[in-house]
Amino acid sequence: MTLEEQVLERIKPSPDEKEKLQEVASELLARVSTIARIKGIDGIVPKLVGSAARNTWISGTHDLDIFISFPESVSREELEENGLLIAREVARNGTNVEERYAEHPYLNMNYKGFDVDLVPCFAVKSASEIKSAVDRTPFHNEFIKMSIPGREDDVLIMKQFMKGTGTYGSELRTQGFSGYLTELLIVHYGSFRNLIRNACTWKPGLVIDMLEHGTLKHEDPLIVVDPTDPKRNVAAALSINRFAQFIDACRAYSENPSEEFFFPEAKEPMSDDEIKEMMQSRGSSFIAVIFETPELVDDILYPQLDKMEKSVCALLEDHDFQVLNSGYWADEQSIVVIELISSELPFVKKHRGPPVWVNEHARGFKAKYSNSDELFSMYIEDGFYVADIKRKYTTAKELLQEKMQTCSLGKHLGKAVLESFEVLEDNSIYDIKQPGFRIFMKKWEQGK
Repeated sequence: MTLEEQVLERIKPSPDEKEKLQEVASELLARVSTIARIKGIDGIVPKLVGSAARNTWISGTHDLDIFISFPESVSREELEENGLLIAREVARNGTNVEERYAEHPYLNMNYKGFDVDLVPCFAVKSASEIKSAVDRTPFHNEFIKMSIPGREDDVLIMKQFMKGTGTYGSELRTQGFSGYLTELLIVHYGSFRNLIRNACTWKPGLVIDMLEHGTLKHEDPLIVVDPTDPKRNVAAALSINRFAQFIDACRAYSENPSEEFFFPEAKEPMSDDEIKEMMQSRGSSFIAVIFETPELVDDILYPQLDKMEKSVCALLEDHDFQVLNSGYWADEQSIVVIELISSELPFVKKHRGPPVWVNEHARGFKAKYSNSDELFSMYIEDGFYVADIKRKYTTAKELLQEKMQTCSLGKHLGKAVLESFEVLEDNSIYDIKQPGFRIFMKKWEQGK
């Protein structure tokens, strides 16, 4: 038995598991139709979409996407109102029911062991005429169901490979490969092994257009033109880092295949001593900005954390602190970590002025600093006035405590940050005990 066959044996749903999924899906689809009829809502066509409908779901991932399809003539307001009306009635027998919002409202619930999304959509004639983003999904469903037969196992193995290497998932938290993108890549390359082999030589800007019908130019690392919509890049959510990470993983797997790529060992949280040893071995300084995480969906929270990280790094660099690395982690608390060459700077700062011969500016510069309490010394260097002046912020911690409000923190994140943020440095970071954060800190661990 090959390695891939061994992996497949662990992840392929059993006949009993498949039967249960079909039973629950059929029950929910029938319930949508019944409720629509009782409520007098005409033209409703419920559909099972996603990996459950395409036979490309991994054992144990019990997700069902039930689309409540409305006629195209229905208004957006009517779709939202009646879509949620039907969904709420369907969810009466569910648990952990939660209304969520993407482009328009939908409902999530747990039902008989399944995580179920009930999503209203428009039954448009083609994916290029969508009225909302989710309207494409039924077209994706039909294309994959038509194209994937005989390759479903390859999709399962590839999905598990991506999960194991941290590249699976198109949500903004991950910025990796979506399920639909993974399926298209298997359709294009024909098998798991062919995709692995070809990905070893990928470069940014690669275009895959299976139907040769793309109409727009895209600037993303990978461009996979949607077979159902010539204007759309299915890989638009894939970041350059996840793209490169996947290439690297494919090369490593090609050289030395092992189960570790599919089922990596769970990482253990770093202990105080391990964090201390890591910091000392690097000889750098660490700063952590910690605050209470506001109640935001991931697709809002993570882009704003990314924005905050970049803005905090820019503030530090604007004040001469050299950033080596950075990252963020979130759970009940959010933490932005910055590694600096040093978190302390000397009191003196060299400030270069205009050339001596630029009369007006030169006089103004000299007048500004000559009698200033901030001045240590003034001299001419290479024809320019130079003032050695007193630095306003000599520690990164002090700078962040006083200037955080000047950072670009995001519309939803800013209030939470400014209300509760705390700045920790070096040894104080040990005070953060959350296991997830201590696993995140392995990013800096020596030799990892």
